[in-house]
Amino acid sequence: MSKHVLVAGIGMTPFCKPTQSPSYLELGQAAIQDALTDAGLPYGAIEHAYAGYVYGDSTAGQRVLYQVGMTGIPVFNVNNNCATGSTALYLARQAIESGIAECVLAFGFEQMRPGAIAAQFDDRPTPFDKFDAVTADLVGMPELPLALRYFGGAGLAHMREYGTRVETFAKIRAKASRHAEQNGRAVLRTVLTPEDVMASPIVWEGVMTRLMACPPTCGAAAAVLCSPAFAARHGLSNARVRIAGQGMATDTPQTFEARDMRRLVGMEMTEQAAALAYQHSGYGPEDVDVVELHDCFAHNELISYEALSLCRPGMAERLVENGDNTYGGKYVVNPSGGLLAKGHPLGATGLAQCFELVSQLRGVCGPRQVENARVALQHNLGLGGACVVTLYARH
Repeated sequence: MSKHVLVAGIGMTPFCKPTQSPSYLELGQAAIQDALTDAGLPYGAIEHAYAGYVYGDSTAGQRVLYQVGMTGIPVFNVNNNCATGSTALYLARQAIESGIAECVLAFGFEQMRPGAIAAQFDDRPTPFDKFDAVTADLVGMPELPLALRYFGGAGLAHMREYGTRVETFAKIRAKASRHAEQNGRAVLRTVLTPEDVMASPIVWEGVMTRLMACPPTCGAAAAVLCSPAFAARHGLSNARVRIAGQGMATDTPQTFEARDMRRLVGMEMTEQAAALAYQHSGYGPEDVDVVELHDCFAHNELISYEALSLCRPGMAERLVENGDNTYGGKYVVNPSGGLLAKGHPLGATGLAQCFELVSQLRGVCGPRQVENARVALQHNLGLGGACVVTLYARH
C-alpha cells in the first residue's frame, strides 16, 4: 500500500434480535452519527460514502444518508453477501489511497428477519447453484438449511481429516460467550460452558448443535477514513489507527474442483486474501495480537485459524486446547464475542469488526481490552464469494 489510510472515527449500534429492532434507517443513522462524532467531523467533510447492506431495496444507502445530510456526494451501494461491510471498507480505503478523496465514509446496516437465511428471488437462477450441487454430492442432508450444510460439512471434513472433536467447536462457542459478556453491544451475553453448548438442541448429530451457529441479527456500524494530511489539518485526535494492509479475493476453480467442503466455504479465498494483507502490511501472523474473524459457525472459526496462518494445518484443535484463542494465550480471537455471540447483521458485520479492532488498538475496551494490542487482524467472508482480510496498526 502506497499511502497510509487512517481510521478517524467509528460508530456502532447495539446489535439486537429481529423482533426487537428499529428500522434500518434508524440503525444506519445512529452508527454514522456516532462515527462522525467520534472523528470530530461534520457530515459535510465526507467526500464519498460506501453503503453496505444485503437485504434491502436499491439505493437504501442513500435513504439512510439522507437522514444525516444531503450534500450531493457520490454514494456507492455494496452487496457482497456476508463480506459486504468489509467490501465497503475496502473501497473506502482505495479511495483514500488512490488520492481521489481525503475523507470518506463506510457504513453497513441490516434489518434481518427471524429464521434461517433464504433466497429472496425464486424466479431466476440462484448464485449458489454450483455450491449447492457440490454440497448435495458431498454432504446430502437436503432437509437442513443450506448454510448449516455448507459450514457443518466443512467442519465435518476437518473432523474426518484431523480427528477434530465436536466438543472443540463447543469450546469455541463457549469462549465467544465469555468474551461477549463484557460487550454491551452484543446480542447474546449469557455465559455458556462447553457442556451447555453440547446440551443445546442437536441440528446435525455428531457435528453441530444449535448454539454453534450465529443468530440472525439487526444492527449497523460505520467508519470514517481519511489521509494523514487531512487528519493533521483538522486536528483529528482519534485518528490513531491506520489500515496497514488489506487483501481481497474471490473463488477459483478449486473452490468446486477440490471436492472439499472447506474450500467450498472460502478457505482458499481466506488464504489468498490473508497472504495479500500480510504482504501489503509487512506484518505476519506472528505480529498479530488481536483478531476478529468470521465465526458464522464455530466450525468456520476453527477452519479460519489455519487459513489465516494463525497455526499450521491440522493444529487448530490444539490452538483451542492450549487457550491460544483467548486472553492469556497467543491471540485473543473475537474479543467482541464474534458473530456467534455479538451477532451477525450481514451488511454491518465487517464494519462492526473494524469498530472492535480500532477500539482495541486505541486501548479503550475496558474489561475486554487486549493488553498492549498493537497489530490487529480482521477476516470477513461472504459465500458466493468474497473475502476481505484487513490488518490494522497503531499510527
